[in-house]
Amino acid sequence: MRYEPVIGLEVHAQLQTRTKLFCGCRTTFGLDPNTQTCPVCLGLPGALPVINEKAVELAIRTGLALHCTIRRLNRFARKNYFYPDLPKGYQISQYEEPICEHGWLEVSVNGTWKRVRIRRAHLEEDAGKTIHMEHVTSSLVDLNRAGTPLLEIVTEPDLQSSEEVVAYLKALRDILRYLDVCDGNMEQGSLRCEPNLSLRPVGSSQLGTKVELKNINSFKFVKDAIDYEIARQTRVLEEGGTIQQETRLWDWDRGKTVVMRGKEEAHDYRYFPDPDLVPVHVSEDWIAQVEATLPELPQARQRRLMTQYGLPEYDASVLTSERALADYFEACVALFPDAKTVSHFVMGELLREVKQTGGSVEASPVTPAHLAELLKLVESGVISLKVARELFPELYATGKSPAQVVEEKGLQQISDEGMLRSWIEEVLRTNPNQVAQYCRGKETVLGFFVGQVMKASGGKANPQKVNELLRQVLAAWKEA
Repeated sequence: MRYEPVIGLEVHAQLQTRTKLFCGCRTTFGLDPNTQTCPVCLGLPGALPVINEKAVELAIRTGLALHCTIRRLNRFARKNYFYPDLPKGYQISQYEEPICEHGWLEVSVNGTWKRVRIRRAHLEEDAGKTIHMEHVTSSLVDLNRAGTPLLEIVTEPDLQSSEEVVAYLKALRDILRYLDVCDGNMEQGSLRCEPNLSLRPVGSSQLGTKVELKNINSFKFVKDAIDYEIARQTRVLEEGGTIQQETRLWDWDRGKTVVMRGKEEAHDYRYFPDPDLVPVHVSEDWIAQVEATLPELPQARQRRLMTQYGLPEYDASVLTSERALADYFEACVALFPDAKTVSHFVMGELLREVKQTGGSVEASPVTPAHLAELLKLVESGVISLKVARELFPELYATGKSPAQVVEEKGLQQISDEGMLRSWIEEVLRTNPNQVAQYCRGKETVLGFFVGQVMKASGGKANPQKVNELLRQVLAAWKEA
């Protein structure tokens, strides 16, 4: 029997607020353990939560971008379970009345567009962090993260492969970063993905028993974990076994999923409205104000770049993967209108330096004005394209203007016809065999002559001018 996977996703996005969801403690990552806590996030008796308005605004912002309906009245509930990193013994979340619901996101997989339905997006607080140390029998708990605002985005079971899941996650992360809602850092846990996966016979409409996957902090691990779990469940079913409803961890060292615990149902959490928090009323005016601040989103911007600048889909998708990168590209094109040349330098030279230095596009020492200046020097024949590429790392390291560095290093191309002709004639005189070959019709020898002239000039000769003059001189020699 052939089986097909059915996959739904729960994505937890940490909202970019300065303080936690229900108290004034900071959300800064990497501070000393248990230094960012207070009676509210520690769950001490008598401490009352107060909703963070900015978190609600960011949830509305995300919901609008994902074509969701924004509930005018939504409320918080208590999700009851016991774990060492949950100090109150319950998590404040949303259940029956989430802030966003019934949305969708379209993603491109191998050139085909697919609409993924979004069931809901709701606000909730994060738990703390349990730290397990090797060769130590006890565990430690850091509650700095407890109370950090999350937006949990839940899809319908519309995905059918690891490729579709990764495409959805990348598209969602791009949107969240464009909106300044979440930084999308999976390694730090700012964006966490929990696939729910089951198999069913091909052609069946009935869902199989689902398994939830946790502990996944990169796109590669998401793909690897899903592919492994599809293979594991297929093997179990083909051997006549049954799939257990459970939560499994991805063990990246061993490249396999391992059982963590049995999977709970919603009723196991005994949800009920939180008596310490009043319902949240979202007015039409508030929604309109948030909607007016939405930027052009990645997919719309990608399509516009393809239409406006004639870029291929790949270039446009790379350039729009980050809002700052797309802004940088368009700022360059405004100063140097050859979009294809600009895109090559941005995707090649700029992104290489950003990656190697661990910097950011926003803080690039090579500003859009500097890159446009560099490309104008190439266009005007002052330097060659090869020299421009070789020069870029120094420009990035120093922040100097291209014209200044070209002047300091004496890198200007030589286009003077008299000097070029003297080098050309010398090269032709010292290579009579190659001249004879060219005169007999072997045009490929021209490349040899160009290389010799460039060598004689120390790489400073204008190669276009050299090609042009070489043909003229060789034609004259032929006639003679």
